[in-house]
Amino acid sequence: MKKVVFKLVKYIGLFLLALLMYGIVITLLSFIPVNSFDSRTLIPAQKIEIYLLTNGVHTDVVVPVKNEVFDWSKQVKFTDTKAKDSTAQFMAIGWGDRGFYLETPTWSDLKVSTALKAATGLSSSALHATFYNKMKEGADCKKITLDCNEYNQLIHFISDSFQLNGDKVSKIETKAVYGNNDAFYEAKGSYSLFYTCNSWANQALKAANQKAALWTITDSGIFRHYAN
Repeated sequence: MKKVVFKLVKYIGLFLLALLMYGIVITLLSFIPVNSFDSRTLIPAQKIEIYLLTNGVHTDVVVPVKNEVFDWSKQVKFTDTKAKDSTAQFMAIGWGDRGFYLETPTWSDLKVSTALKAATGLSSSALHATFYNKMKEGADCKKITLDCNEYNQLIHFISDSFQLNGDKVSKIETKAVYGNNDAFYEAKGSYSLFYTCNSWANQALKAANQKAALWTITDSGIFRHYAN
């Protein structure tokens, strides 16, 4: 009996140690910055403004719905939303675990099976698009200025995250939307303890040659590099 208890305590200790090391490594990597591009050197004609938006847990990348470089409304249509509001100027796009997005409207709805699938990378992913008429800068919303080449790189990264049906994005038909101006789409990749919704947003910034963390799973890991 003592041997069983000893082994149990040992395994629990190893598990807790692994969690501690995981937390330390992930935290340290989020403090290491990559890229230091200064948008103030851009001439006005080159500037394209995007935003980083957080709800305190999850980060969205916000892009203009339409400009001279790209028209997102041809790919992610307003008609996919309940409001069908074609006046929206911005589209916030976020990537995440499909189960969390569609089956967990609040933390009280979280199922153990959903959490385990998400943590281990065994579930599929989804993209969430929300349309806005305007953005308001603040602690939870940071404006970033890109040039045309960087914006094209961002477009490529986001577009490549959609799962396509032929040459069209695959909309998820669900009632699990959060308002009148959003929709869900099938996405590539799997969520896990090592690659979260915030990791995806951080990778999007890296793709566009913008300030980002070396690696992060949290929104704070991104936003600390835009504190000023």
